[in-house]
Amino acid sequence: MSRGVFIAIIIVILAAAGFFAFNKNEQPATETVIAEAPAEPVSGVHLDALDLTTRSQDDFYQYANGGWLDSTEIPEIYSGYTVYHEVFERTEVILRAIIKDAATNPGEPGSESQKVGDLFASYLDEDVINSLGVTPMQPEFDKIKAVDSQDALLKLIANFMQIGVGTPFFIDVFPDLKDSTQYAIYFNQSGITLPDRDYYLDKSNDNFTAAREALPIYMRDMLIAAGYAADDAESAAKTVYAMEYAMAEAHWDKVKNRDPEAIYNPYDSTELSQLGDINWNEFRNDLAITATDMIVIQQPSFIESLVSMINERPLEDWKHYFTYNVMDSSANHLDQASADIRFAFRNRLLNGQQEERPRWRRGVSLVNALLGEAVGKLYVAEHFPPEAKAKMEEMVDNLLAEFDRSIDELTWMSAETKIKAKEKRAKFSYKIGYPNEWKDYSSMEIVHGNHVNNLRNAAIWQYQQEVGKLGKPIDKNEWFMNPQTVNAYYDPTQNEIVFPAARLQPPFFQLNADDAINYGAVGGVIGHEVSHGFDDSGSKFDGDGNLTNWWTEADREAFEALTNALVEQYNQFSPVEGMTVNGEFTLGENIGDLSGVQVAYKTYIRSLNGAEPPVIDGFTGPQRFFIGYAMSRKGKYHDESIINRLASDPHSPLEFRVIGPYRNSDGFHEAFGTQEGDGMWLSPEERVKIW
Repeated sequence: MSRGVFIAIIIVILAAAGFFAFNKNEQPATETVIAEAPAEPVSGVHLDALDLTTRSQDDFYQYANGGWLDSTEIPEIYSGYTVYHEVFERTEVILRAIIKDAATNPGEPGSESQKVGDLFASYLDEDVINSLGVTPMQPEFDKIKAVDSQDALLKLIANFMQIGVGTPFFIDVFPDLKDSTQYAIYFNQSGITLPDRDYYLDKSNDNFTAAREALPIYMRDMLIAAGYAADDAESAAKTVYAMEYAMAEAHWDKVKNRDPEAIYNPYDSTELSQLGDINWNEFRNDLAITATDMIVIQQPSFIESLVSMINERPLEDWKHYFTYNVMDSSANHLDQASADIRFAFRNRLLNGQQEERPRWRRGVSLVNALLGEAVGKLYVAEHFPPEAKAKMEEMVDNLLAEFDRSIDELTWMSAETKIKAKEKRAKFSYKIGYPNEWKDYSSMEIVHGNHVNNLRNAAIWQYQQEVGKLGKPIDKNEWFMNPQTVNAYYDPTQNEIVFPAARLQPPFFQLNADDAINYGAVGGVIGHEVSHGFDDSGSKFDGDGNLTNWWTEADREAFEALTNALVEQYNQFSPVEGMTVNGEFTLGENIGDLSGVQVAYKTYIRSLNGAEPPVIDGFTGPQRFFIGYAMSRKGKYHDESIINRLASDPHSPLEFRVIGPYRNSDGFHEAFGTQEGDGMWLSPEERVKIW
């Protein structure tokens, strides 16, 4: 994942700390289970996951994963089920034991174990939560009722932003894109319930229409739960929907939001009035962001439209809007009736998930989100052996060296730009496993028995942590994922790749397996993250993390010709009837997949030092490499979730994250002997090679 693609992705990560809304799109975290390496490496291929009735040359995704796909049903508690979920479920059991131990033995008041245990125990106390109904949100309802002016409305927005209630825009603190030595504050569009503006504006998609028609009903039910009379709720819901529709019309589309040059729009405090007539100085003070005089407005036209709505919409409309947002942001932490309303719309209708996950599992996710490093510290001590870190460091170094050689071999890039590209590559850094310095949660107040207030406290703590960075040196030790998260990211402003401990476990990373499987399954991911530094977005940053042009005009044109060809390839992929992948929106991740596989494969071949790899389980080394990468992408989703992801996820569907790169890989065609007419065939002149 690019941390990256650009600000949009990292903002999702940081915004997850807003508590009432933190798990709108829960993502699994995982554990590390690594066996000691035997004397003779095993192949690492999961033979029962294969579908040997499908020709590898026709549909490699089905060939490598079909046995698993055909025998695996999506559990009703998920909108999809992937290899990540498998690992996640194993990890949850271990994390539950760590967290329950903290709940049983909380230690001194104010200690991390006390906070972890009390947060978990308070969430599990359903009897207390159900008995309270929606009354824990009364402080927010009272604030809404008290709004009697535009200034009071702006103060409400500032307050709700700090406690995690949904607002029309949100802020993030992140290194300045053009000066990575200092932090900047960013304003980013928000304010809508549906996954993307297309759900509101695209009238040709039946699924979007169904979601759009169901939304006012959901809003009405949430307002009734908040205490509105039925008739009043019906009318208010229409108003709130109209407001969201207007915001969606003003939203920048997802492709434009991927362009770091387009979203970098700095304004100093004297220029903010250009965006509309509100008291910007007072608003900045209420947001606690006066430590910097500059704000980057990512979508100026959206903010202009929003300010117009603030000035023109009756205060009563805004009161309806924020009452709904209080409920939408908090319902999954309130009584069962409120939680059920939210689940039926957000999870079942929009994603196809049929049942809620068991409460203890949601409690583990909650603790991971709010006190992740406190749990991660214990997790890595027990489940991340130093041998795994050492092996991963070796693989990263090998991939980076190979990427250097790949730059030398490029035929489409001039010598002048190659020098700049290699300078950037030389400045790459990486983090593996866990932070060198852990977060200090001592100032976060968590008490037993007051669940919603714990969420408020945690949200305020996180907000203060973020705005507290302004005016201070960049913290190069900071991580944006927990050690127990199965994922990885590239940060263009730090020019670094980061691999949490949980990403380095079977089937992604197998210490006891032959190198072929690891270079495929995890080497492909290393290459993916490195390639983000050179994708259509990351390539606009230099080795110091600054948004600047280090390309010649001719080389940029040559690069864009290659990426345009890749866009056209992915535009043809259709995972559900009537919808295709948006090749432009997913371009950065597609470049990461394509170049990651190609560079990882070359690294694996070089690691053999000219020796012929053994045939194990009937597969050659190159074949095991490609099986390894493919099996790390296995998974399936309900159609509702696929549609949601096509509209809002910059990654292509899993099957095309295998098929797309492999069709363009000479190594794949050689390993499996494809020929013209095969399903995986792409003629050599059509194959795209970027890095």
